[in-house]
This record gives sequence, structure tokens and C-alpha cells, in this order.
Amino acid sequence: MIAVWSFWSKPYLSSRKQIWATERHHLLSWILSVHLARQHFRKTRLVTDEYGASLLIDGLHLEFDEVQIVLNVLDEQDAKWWALGKLYTYRLQDEPFIHIDSDVFLWKPLPVTSNTHVFAQNPEYFYVGASFYKPDIPVKLVRQQGGWLPEEWQWYQARGNNQRAECCGVFGGNAIDFINYYADLAIRTIEHTGNRHLWQTLADDERNVLLEQYLLSACINHRNHQPNNNHIIIEYLFASEADAFTAEKSAAAGYSHLIADTKKYEIVANNLEQRVKKDYPEIYQYCLEYGKQN
Repeated sequence: MIAVWSFWSKPYLSSRKQIWATERHHLLSWILSVHLARQHFRKTRLVTDEYGASLLIDGLHLEFDEVQIVLNVLDEQDAKWWALGKLYTYRLQDEPFIHIDSDVFLWKPLPVTSNTHVFAQNPEYFYVGASFYKPDIPVKLVRQQGGWLPEEWQWYQARGNNQRAECCGVFGGNAIDFINYYADLAIRTIEHTGNRHLWQTLADDERNVLLEQYLLSACINHRNHQPNNNHIIIEYLFASEADAFTAEKSAAAGYSHLIADTKKYEIVANNLEQRVKKDYPEIYQYCLEYGKQN
């Protein structure tokens, strides 16, 4: 099992850097995420673009066993599709892997084995009509105005209002063919020329989590309800979203994920800086020098 990170710079440079307390803290997060995870995996891989390589490799001197500079292919894509870089990365993988978001810190190894089909941070159960997830809206718009949604999406959405998505703070597994298929399906749904009107009705984060996290669950459930198909079993680090962000359970799992506005909390930013400064003093200096030069 290898550890994979991705960085498509266009969304970050366009608007995503604003989610961090400062740009320095974004870089500190990369340092801690990569250095902690390197202890638990046999190989590391970065998938990025030219800017990302300049920042993370030349600027921070982060060490990966492999660096794939391939995401420049997304230069003409809408920067609001921040999940697209991750989906392209999932589709590229050709061996068992775990993709790790750069705001995730693995203090302990993840409980994945050679028998793990698909692995994610936690399930996100929701009720359609009372949730951040709105998979019904694109379905209605396709019926009214045209466009295209995968069979898996339409099938799963029609099965009732109690549904599930998968949180992909960490995501991967051994079922490479299935993961490649799901990622390709998500990319085709985003890039389909007849779908532009679908996404205009949803907020940026809403459409991104639908394509990355909801469609994943739809693909798993659809496949497992087809005759003569090998079932895909998804395993989780946490049994629920609540568990993932309960201090006691996250500490027991040795797992930290800086979601949403926590990246701006002063205490979080200070703790992150002090941890990197103490544990990785040399690379901390690289971070400071890069900040001065840029």
C-alpha cells in the first residue's frame, strides 16, 4: 500500500488559500502530513502540476519516492471544481493506495490490509431535503432540461431519502479497477458538455462533495445490488461523522483532520507551527525561507 497526495494549484491560487490562517500554515500542514505518513507506508507519491512541484519539492524540499507532474492537464478547467485534482489522481493509480488530504495527520498507521477493498475516513449519513448533500437537484434538472448523470447516481437517488456519502479525508484501497472506474465516471460527469446548467444551481462545495463523496457511495451500492458482480466492501476508520470529530476517538485512532474553519483557529495554527518547528526544524526553516522569498 502506498501513500498518495495530490495538489492541483489552480483552486488554491484562485480562492482556496483563504481557508487557512496564513499561507505559511498551509505549507506547515503539508510538512506534517507528509512526514507523519511516511512512517507508515512503503512508498510515497505526489501528483501535482508545475506550480505544485515548485512549491512542495523545490520550495519546501519535501521528499516523495515518486512525483508525477501531470495535473497541468487541468489548466483550462474551472478552478471551482477543487475535487477534480483528487479525482484525476484516483484515476491514475495503478496499485493499492491511500490518498491523504494535506490537512490530515496520521499519528498511527491506518487499519488497512491487503484484503481492504475500499477505505474511507467515515460514512456520512444524510436525509435528502435536510442536508448539505442535494443529489436530487441534478436528477430533477436532467429530467427537465437535459444533461447526463450516471446510472449509479440516478439509481441510488431513487432508493429513498435516507442515503450515504463517504468522507474522503483518506481514501483508497486494493480495488483499483473499481476506484479507477468510479473516478472516471465522476470526471466524465463533471466534464460532460450538457451538464453546465446542473452545476450552476449548486454552491461550489455542494457540487464537489456530490461528485467525490456521494457518487462513490452510489457506485458501491449500485454494484453490490447487481447480480453476478463481486461485491465491494468499504471499510472506515470511524463508524460515523460524529466519531471522526470526537476528541477521544480521534486520539485513539491517531488521526487528526483539520476540516473547514478549524484551519483558521488561532490555537490550531499555533499548535501546528510549534509541532513542525519542534519535530522538523530543518524543513521548518525551508518553510520560513520560502515565505520570505515569495
